Amino acid sequence: MSKIAGVGAKAAPELRRARLGWYAYGWASHTFEATVVTVFMSRYLPAVATNAVGEHGRLHVAGIPLAPGSLFTYVVSACSVLMLVMLPVVGAIADRTGRKRLMLLGFGYVGAASCAAMLFVGLTSWVLGSVLFALAYVSYSCGKIVYNSLLPDLASPDERDRISSVGWAAGYIGGGVLLALNFVASFLIHDSALLARLSLCSAGVWWAVFMLVPLRILRHLPKGAVERRPVSGSVLTSGFRELGDTLRGLRRFPLSLLFLVAYLVYYDGISTVTTLSADYGQKELKLGETTLLTAILIVQFTAFGGALLLGRFADRWGAKRVIAVSLVVWVGIVVAAYFLQVGSALQFFGLALALSIVMGGTQALSRSLFSSMIPKAKEAEYFSLYEISSSGTSALGPLVFGLTLQNTGSYRSAIFSLVVFFVVGLALLLTVNVRKAILAAGNTPPATLGGAATGAEALT
Repeated sequence: MSKIAGVGAKAAPELRRARLGWYAYGWASHTFEATVVTVFMSRYLPAVATNAVGEHGRLHVAGIPLAPGSLFTYVVSACSVLMLVMLPVVGAIADRTGRKRLMLLGFGYVGAASCAAMLFVGLTSWVLGSVLFALAYVSYSCGKIVYNSLLPDLASPDERDRISSVGWAAGYIGGGVLLALNFVASFLIHDSALLARLSLCSAGVWWAVFMLVPLRILRHLPKGAVERRPVSGSVLTSGFRELGDTLRGLRRFPLSLLFLVAYLVYYDGISTVTTLSADYGQKELKLGETTLLTAILIVQFTAFGGALLLGRFADRWGAKRVIAVSLVVWVGIVVAAYFLQVGSALQFFGLALALSIVMGGTQALSRSLFSSMIPKAKEAEYFSLYEISSSGTSALGPLVFGLTLQNTGSYRSAIFSLVVFFVVGLALLLTVNVRKAILAAGNTPPATLGGAATGAEALT
């Protein structure tokens, strides 16, 4: 724990400023997920590709023919493969050099500039659009590693659930505000292509402008990694060497690895439900575009309150208990989605509300719990593996959904099939002994775990 986090219940002014800068980065960068990935680029890029070659034409990349309607998913898949190699090395370099502020803002501004440049993606510019989106996607993910790894520096074990929850809440509200502005713009701009380009550009401008806050406030972040781990030789070579040490060292932290596997499973379910919910609403429930966009806005704003609420619950009952209960709620959400009536916007909004309450809290508490289970001075490296779990390998859920849809022809059966991810993830989570995992990593368990271990510790 760095000196900035070694404070009592009352945070020192320096620590409060650093936390504000950390929250501000979440507020700034989450627009990439909310505006670029979820709403606009996922639709605009396939449309641009289709304009270029026709609906039945084929794009040619390295001699491989690609269907234009699938371009967005192919770009995401290619980025995921790249990140499997790149993210752990970025994490190792961040820990090795201690230059986390520089790396966070560097990746952030590359991502922001890439989004802003999407203004120039014309009606047939699929190559430019693909390159800019890939650059923004990878930069965002690299920055997120560094961002997450700062959590132990900014919060003591007893504060970590709350600080992580506030960070997620800030991200959701920031993304929601810009998305709402773009939603209003849709009533004023009737050219859908122009609206998409302006909205994509606005995400980059928002990201860049609000990063001025962490640019100034985070300048005094501690550089403990430099003091503990001086760099010798090539930073890149050292990064690969540190990555190798981390992967070999995972054997010493089997419970942390078990939690990472559990997270990989249940986050795959969360990611698939949130990604395909609009598609489910449109194709199975026959809901209109305005209804779907309204539901997305509901999720962004109510996830803000949900993250804070579950953070408060974790202060009282512990992060693992709250995550476990939230996974039970996720099961209920998927089951309820199966029974939604066709054309019922009210039911869809209700389900979106329930989803948003547990979505932000599950993610925030998973992050804070994992941060307690990893060794000091290795935070970015381990969070690179965590980010791979959430961004680089979330492919099984869409595969299960797609196979079920293909074999049954039913979107309802396909959405119901995702229950397995929450059930299996919950089962794995319940086997993790949190106290032992935290102590094995050399960290201090939070007060929510109580004193001595008890027979009920399986639920801690």
